[in-house]
Amino acid sequence: MRILSAVLLTLVLFFSADLSSGQEPAGDFIKLPSPEVKGSVSVEEAIDKRISIRDFSGEGLSLEQVSQLLWAAGGATSDGITGATRAYPSAGGLYPLEIYLVAGNVQGLESGLYRYEWRKHALIPLEKGDLREKLARAALSQRMVREAPAVIVVAAKLEYTVRRYGQRGAERYVSMDAGHLGENVHLQAHSLGLGAVMVGAFSDKEVKGIIGRKDEMPLYMIPVGKPALRGKQ
Repeated sequence: MRILSAVLLTLVLFFSADLSSGQEPAGDFIKLPSPEVKGSVSVEEAIDKRISIRDFSGEGLSLEQVSQLLWAAGGATSDGITGATRAYPSAGGLYPLEIYLVAGNVQGLESGLYRYEWRKHALIPLEKGDLREKLARAALSQRMVREAPAVIVVAAKLEYTVRRYGQRGAERYVSMDAGHLGENVHLQAHSLGLGAVMVGAFSDKEVKGIIGRKDEMPLYMIPVGKPALRGKQ
């Protein structure tokens, strides 16, 4: 009976574990302001006006803006038939993407690396210090990565999708997930009067080292900030 109880307890702990959490926090959770679900900019206007921004004004971001951007990237929304629903659609409801924030100039937030914990709508501190210069070097010295007040880094745990869909999951479905997430961030940035740009040119090995996850595949960097100069892409 004791052996059976131990086995059952192990199974309960295994299946109740949050598969999206692969790291231990370096400090306490930082609870983010609640996201807004109604705004003054329509979806149609955001689609029409969205542009890629590579020049930033140097102004910092507020914690409220960061909260809204991270929620749009992959926060919790209304429950769906497959369970907890997030801000972007995911093949099979697997949500293999991890979302990191490299903060350099965010009001009320110490410079450093954070992981977004979507269930709690909170940040998990991972490393202190301004990592934007290091991240920019990993991105072939692209200056917008260094100059943006914050950079969202998206990485994938490929095994989550491969386990169900095989190699097609890694080659197609994960990339589709990332595309959905990226467009959400772009549209949300515009609605907040901010700008963003998608960055895919970087050293996978160096970015893995920066986020501290060799078992995750970096897919996107998204520098975000107040635009200094606009140009349609």
